[in-house]
Amino acid sequence: MSSESGVSTESLPDIAQQGFGIDVGGSGIKGGIVDLVTGDLVGERFKVLTPQPATPEAVAGGIREVVDHFDWKGPVGVTLPAVITGGVARTAANIDKGWIGTDVYKLLGEQLGDRQLSVLNDADAAGMAEDRYGAGKDYKGVVMLLTFGTGIGSAIMFGGTLIPNTELGHMEVDGKEAEHQASSKVKEDKDMSYTKWAVEVSKVLSAYEALFWPEVFIAGGGISRKSHKWIPHLTNKTPVVPATLLNTAGIVGAAMAVEAGLRP
Repeated sequence: MSSESGVSTESLPDIAQQGFGIDVGGSGIKGGIVDLVTGDLVGERFKVLTPQPATPEAVAGGIREVVDHFDWKGPVGVTLPAVITGGVARTAANIDKGWIGTDVYKLLGEQLGDRQLSVLNDADAAGMAEDRYGAGKDYKGVVMLLTFGTGIGSAIMFGGTLIPNTELGHMEVDGKEAEHQASSKVKEDKDMSYTKWAVEVSKVLSAYEALFWPEVFIAGGGISRKSHKWIPHLTNKTPVVPATLLNTAGIVGAAMAVEAGLRP
């Protein structure tokens, strides 16, 4: 099929199948247009530096800058490194503590105008994306994403449904918070070998699987790029696979959330 200009319309993207997501991190605010059929980005993502200090007003301005870059007029999904319940940020990790108690929809509505918004935890967004398009897409049972970084982020999915704000990195394992013994930051701070670190990760995963019985763990975070160095040394029972979407997972999950009308 051709348009009047002679360009084939069969290869043109279907705007109705596109979404828009923004992933707010401690160092950068990244966003892009998402093909909701494939989970791929449509074109390149765009990034601005996270303001320092990362106050609500300053970050909201950065989010608007990313949206304006694409001249995007439709719904917008946003991830934050925070627990979001009832539209309010309850915690703040790697952003200013002034976020705690902030009505995120009121704040972003003032910047982005009258449009549909979804704001959710960054690990939850990544879990949604990996479950539908990435490492979890072929599993039918409980899928658990764990991001190993400064702490341990978590997301639990079942049948495509998210259980939001699980924050399992704060669960106590052997008398210590899980992320205080098995985050990648702990590995770096203690100069642990991958083999020794895998022992600590295995303890944490064994505690999680005893409670939740997941079909698979998906390992995210920067250290997942070196999964071949530590996943083979894990001794827990549940299979562990590396995340596949990496830097795009938060953007994709944010776009999925707003497309589904999700408002934790």
